[in-house]
Amino acid sequence: MDRRQRKTRKAIYDAFTGLLKKRPYARITVQDIIDAADVGRTTFYAHFETKDDLLTTLCAEIFDHVFSEDLRKEKTHDFSSEHNTGAMITHVLYHLQEHMEYLPGILSGQSDEIFMDSFKEHLRGLFSHAAAAVDSPVPRDYMMNHMVCDFAETVRWWTRHPSYSPEEISSFFLQTTPLLD
Repeated sequence: MDRRQRKTRKAIYDAFTGLLKKRPYARITVQDIIDAADVGRTTFYAHFETKDDLLTTLCAEIFDHVFSEDLRKEKTHDFSSEHNTGAMITHVLYHLQEHMEYLPGILSGQSDEIFMDSFKEHLRGLFSHAAAAVDSPVPRDYMMNHMVCDFAETVRWWTRHPSYSPEEISSFFLQTTPLLD
């Protein structure tokens, strides 16, 4: 992607997330996005097939970074020396907190399923080693499903109670999911 295309894509993302801060996904139209981004309809469709495609791509970009296996020192947190599930969970929460202004707009209506499906797929990767290490009579796929759904719903709850820090949310989750380290 050349510089001009990246600039256009950023304008579309910025317009979309700006709109999500003000109203739910279902009440945003492609026309709203192109008006806010100051791009033409053809330009929008050159980058995204649909509004859902835009959301899917936005989620992929967020999650590819959020779920990076390489925990580096960052402005808001440093888990580079920690390699456990608790550190990874808190790392994920810090990055989701960066998007907290518009997450409630995504987690409403039809967009909720797009976001949650992508989120849960990434969570399966995060929790797979933890589930494999647990010696339990519970079927492993049930345990994995439980952890993934519990954490996804924890994040949904957090969007309605954003005053809690990533460490607090991580602690709540780990206290209620004792199978994790």
